[in-house]
Amino acid sequence: MRAPAPKWAYELNDATLDAARAAIPQGLVNAFAHVGEIQLHVHRDHLIAALTALRDTPGLEYQQLMDIAGVDYPDRGEERFEVVYCMLSLTRNHRLHVHVTASEDTPVPSVTAMWPVAGWYEREVYDMYGVLFAGNQDLRRILTDYGFRGHPQRKDFPLSGFVEMRYSEEAKRVMYEPVKLAQDFRTFDFTSPWEGAEYVLPGDEKGAALPQAKGAPSPVTADQVRKADDAQSDKRPADAPSEPYAKEDANSSAETGAGKPHPNDTPKPADPDVIPGKGGQNQ
Repeated sequence: MRAPAPKWAYELNDATLDAARAAIPQGLVNAFAHVGEIQLHVHRDHLIAALTALRDTPGLEYQQLMDIAGVDYPDRGEERFEVVYCMLSLTRNHRLHVHVTASEDTPVPSVTAMWPVAGWYEREVYDMYGVLFAGNQDLRRILTDYGFRGHPQRKDFPLSGFVEMRYSEEAKRVMYEPVKLAQDFRTFDFTSPWEGAEYVLPGDEKGAALPQAKGAPSPVTADQVRKADDAQSDKRPADAPSEPYAKEDANSSAETGAGKPHPNDTPKPADPDVIPGKGGQNQ
């Protein structure tokens, strides 16, 4: 390979911080290395100038915008959001992050003129967090549906949302309705299905007279339900395997299926040719 890609070097952080401080004289709020990666906190009014300097300054050359992410810090007050620009230097094989604070009403300058791909990233941050970008010509929702209310990635957004979507067969269209939580809490039974539960589920009573306690129904076992159901059934099970499965015994052979002997049946004649031997075999 004539031009191999440079190795990523941890020692580049100190030199990159010095070069970034010199290239961004105004608007640089803070610059430091955290867990091996550089963070540059820039004021949003100087964002375009800072990103231009990072891209065009020799020794920095962060040509590629990899991603734009949003972060929500509700405890910070009005400027609760941060927009993070993930930059990559192809010539140096090095990365850094540029942080900009924002509020719900104060827009952040758009970087679509520098990197057209930023239009998609800015739409995602707007859709998930509600951060506005001044200069974006197509700032629409991109992940949620049209008419979606709220921004899902905010910390104060409910996990269940505000509306739920379903298809109505009667109206032949998609319907939006308020979220209805029919059951907020469920109790699960972790009893082994081979052992059986110690209670009876609703609908399994089968009309049996179950034992009751004073004041409220007492929990019963599955064995008690089976005994109560057998007591009210028309036919009880046999007490032993040899007894027929009925209340009354059979009185005729027709009912039992045993049959009658044939009138012409006679004993079979002995075969004189067959003589048993001493060993129990024919000789």
